[in-house]
Amino acid sequence: MKTLVLNCGSSSLKFQLIDSQTEELLAKGLVEKIGSANAIITYKNKNNKELREVLEVKNHEKALKISLKTLTDKGLGVLSSTSEIEAVGHRVVHGGEKFSGSILITPEVIDRIKECSIFAPLHNPPNLMGIEACSAIMKDVDQVAVFDTAFHQQIPAYAYIYGLPYAIYEKLKIRRYGFHGTSHWYVSQKAAELLKRDYKDFKVITCHLGNGASIAAVKNGVSIDTSMGFTPLEGLVMGTRCGDIDPAIVPYVMQMEKLCPKEIDNLMNKSSGLKGISKTSNDVREVIEEADNGSPLHKLALDVYCYRIKKYIASYLGVLNGTDAIVFTAGVGENSARIRGMVCDGLDNLGIVIDSEKNSKNETTISKGKTNVMVVPTNEELAIARETFSVLNAKMQKKIADEKANQIREQLSSLTDAEKAAIAIFCDKNFAKAGKALYDAAKKELDLNIAQPVFEELLEAMEIKKDR
Repeated sequence: MKTLVLNCGSSSLKFQLIDSQTEELLAKGLVEKIGSANAIITYKNKNNKELREVLEVKNHEKALKISLKTLTDKGLGVLSSTSEIEAVGHRVVHGGEKFSGSILITPEVIDRIKECSIFAPLHNPPNLMGIEACSAIMKDVDQVAVFDTAFHQQIPAYAYIYGLPYAIYEKLKIRRYGFHGTSHWYVSQKAAELLKRDYKDFKVITCHLGNGASIAAVKNGVSIDTSMGFTPLEGLVMGTRCGDIDPAIVPYVMQMEKLCPKEIDNLMNKSSGLKGISKTSNDVREVIEEADNGSPLHKLALDVYCYRIKKYIASYLGVLNGTDAIVFTAGVGENSARIRGMVCDGLDNLGIVIDSEKNSKNETTISKGKTNVMVVPTNEELAIARETFSVLNAKMQKKIADEKANQIREQLSSLTDAEKAAIAIFCDKNFAKAGKALYDAAKKELDLNIAQPVFEELLEAMEIKKDR
C-alpha cells in the first residue's frame, strides 16, 4: 500500500511517499512559503533525482496539487498516476482528550480536531488545511489522523494533573498532554528492537532534542510521563522556548514591561531558550561554536540547556525505578556528541557512562556503563505510515467480519422453523458429538445446506452447547 504522509504547517507542506508493506521511502518533498509568489518546492525521489523550484503557491490545496504533479512527473516521479496512492496519513499535533489513538478521518473527526484547535492554535488549523486539501483533490482516498498527543494519553492522572483547582481541569481541560508522541513511540520501540528486548517488558527514557525538545519516560510500551505539558512550552530549555519557569514570573514581567498576553506568549515561545540567553542564536551548533570562542553568554546558554536535560533524565530514573536505556534522537540528539556528553557527564553513579570514541562517531550504542545510552534516528513519517496502515487494516478486517456476519444472518433467516427444530432434536440425540464432528453428522443426516459457522451460530442462538 502506497501511503502519502503529510505534515502541514501554516505556510508549509512536507510530504513523504512510503510503501507501507516494504516501508521503503519512495520520495519526499517540501513546499515552503505557501501563500506567496516565491514559494519554494524541494523534492527528492528514491533514485536521488532532485528538484528545487520557485513558483507561486496560493494555498495548501495548490501546494498539494504541485506535490502530486511532481510525484507523477515522467522524469522525477515514482508514480504513473495518483490513483496508486491508497491512503493519506496526516500528522495532527493536538488530539486533546478526545483521541487516544490514530483514527480514520470522517466529518465528525474533523469537527473534533477543530475543537482541539483551542489547545494548539498554531498547529491544528494548518493540519486541517492539509486534510481539507486532500478531501478536495483525492476524494475517494482514505485519510488517517495520527496525533502527537496520543502516545501520552495513558499517562496516569497523578502525572498529568496540575496543582490548580480541580474545577479548572473539569471546565477547561487544563492538564499535561505531552507532544512529540509519534517520535517517542517510534524510537522507544526501535531501541527495544535493537537491544533484542520485549517492548512490553522494557523501560526507556527517550530524549527528543531538536529546536523543540521533550523527554518521555516509557514503561512496558506506555508513556508514563513527559516533559511538555498543556502546551509545548513546558519542560526543557529549547531553541526559542523557555521551558519550566516560576509561574509568578509571567504576571510580574507583564506588569513591569507592560506586555499584553500575546506579547508575553511570544516572549516565552519565540525569544527565550538558547536564543534568549545567548542573545544571538537558537542553533545549538552556533551556540557551541561561540561558547568555544570564549563567549560567556553562549557558554551559559549551553550549560543551562544541558543541565535541564540532565535533571529530567535523573527524575525519570526515579519515576521508572531505573531504566534499560536512554535514547537520544532528533536533530540535536542524533548529531551532537557534545550535547550528549555534557548531559551524561556526572551520572556515572546511576550507571550512565559515555564511551567518548563511540559518542564522537554517533554510533548506535555510545555507553560503557550498565545503562545503555543510545543514538536512535527518529522517523515520524514512517511511524505515521505504520499507523495509517494499521487503522486501514483494522477497517478492512471489520468490513470482512461484517460481511461474514451478514452472510450468516442471511443463511439463518432462510431456515424454516421445522429445520431449526430438526437440528435441535438431532443435537439432543447426539450429545456426545461436538464441533466439526457434530456439524458433519447433522449435515449428512438432515441434508443441511448451510456452512459450519451458520450451524454454530444457530446452536448458540438456541442455547445448545457445542462443547458437551
